[in-house]
Amino acid sequence: MQTRLLDSFLNTEQGREADAILRACVHCGFCTATCPTYQLLGDELDGPRGRIYLMKQVLEGNEVTEKTQQHLDRCLTCRSCETTCPSGVRYGRLLDIGRHIVEQQVGRPVSESLKRSVLRKVIPQQKLFGSLLGLGRTVQLVLPMALKKKIPAKQAARPWPQTSHPRKMLVLDGCVQPATAPNTNASAARILDKLGIQLIRVASAGCCGAVSQHLSAHEEAQDFVRRNIDAWWPHVQQGVEAIVMTASGCGVMVKDYGHLLAGDLGYAKKAQTISALTRDLSEVLQAEDLKPLNLNVAGLRVAFHAPCTLQHGQKLIGVVENILTKAGYQLTSVSDSHLCCGSAGTYSLLQSELSQQLLGNKLNALQKHQPQVIATANIGCQLHLASKAGVPVRHWVELLDAD
Repeated sequence: MQTRLLDSFLNTEQGREADAILRACVHCGFCTATCPTYQLLGDELDGPRGRIYLMKQVLEGNEVTEKTQQHLDRCLTCRSCETTCPSGVRYGRLLDIGRHIVEQQVGRPVSESLKRSVLRKVIPQQKLFGSLLGLGRTVQLVLPMALKKKIPAKQAARPWPQTSHPRKMLVLDGCVQPATAPNTNASAARILDKLGIQLIRVASAGCCGAVSQHLSAHEEAQDFVRRNIDAWWPHVQQGVEAIVMTASGCGVMVKDYGHLLAGDLGYAKKAQTISALTRDLSEVLQAEDLKPLNLNVAGLRVAFHAPCTLQHGQKLIGVVENILTKAGYQLTSVSDSHLCCGSAGTYSLLQSELSQQLLGNKLNALQKHQPQVIATANIGCQLHLASKAGVPVRHWVELLDAD
């Protein structure tokens, strides 16, 4: 693709990066076939190729309108287009850059800005989010049905192992997972304990920064990144093997820390080290002998939902499925498994109508062959699916912690 970006933008690091991404696109349109919003809306501007043209026009100095912003807002950032693209176009990164520029030039109505600000201030704060969730559960009976379904039932975590092992790994607690699904990390710790690995939580680490990053608050996101690096660094110096992610959405963000802070002289090398150490839980277990788990699940039928951040963001396709199959679970087939469930971070709150359509399609596919449980690898997907699923929805690691 030929580009003529404004000199004022092309002379910046982001501008040069955007220009290189745009030039990689060959207009083939393969991406439209795997784009969830294009399939729903049938509008070229609500597919990756159309959005790329819109962002190109913005960066070349053409008029930016609310309509431009609307089409970019409708993107789930699922990155299915990246998996399909034969030219390796880094669409997700281009979208982050494009959205940020459009946000600066167009702005938003006060009500919309306030909503996004509240999401950025509440979701990443573990204690605040937990307190508000507790309040929501208290008054759940009087809430509107649409809101009531979004509040997950309280879950009690199983005991965290106290055994110390020579092999040690860190784990990110995250922001919403401790309050909504505390047993996820507890199960991961219990499983790894049986394999001779100690999983360590670091209290001063928190939100991975993805919420702020995808709501165009890039400097705020980098503050979260630096805080986590500072929290983990003493353990890195002591030789931890890996930083384990049980939420694939956090995993794809932390694996990108090295890129996000590449221009920060004080943190660039540390960020690269953190990204290199980061592993999705499935990557860790894939490399281990799982015989010590002594699983006996008698062919329980499981429908696995592969989050976009796992299959498209981290390119970990089939890894969890192989682990569950080897463990004895019977995985049901799921049509269009590459398509997003509609959760996509804050998307389910900001683009509710489209999100609900995608959720309905995804649950139809997941439940078609009557599974006994739906498993997934990301807390956002788990909560979104559970709001309307007819069977339990759990993190896949809980299925390994079945004794």
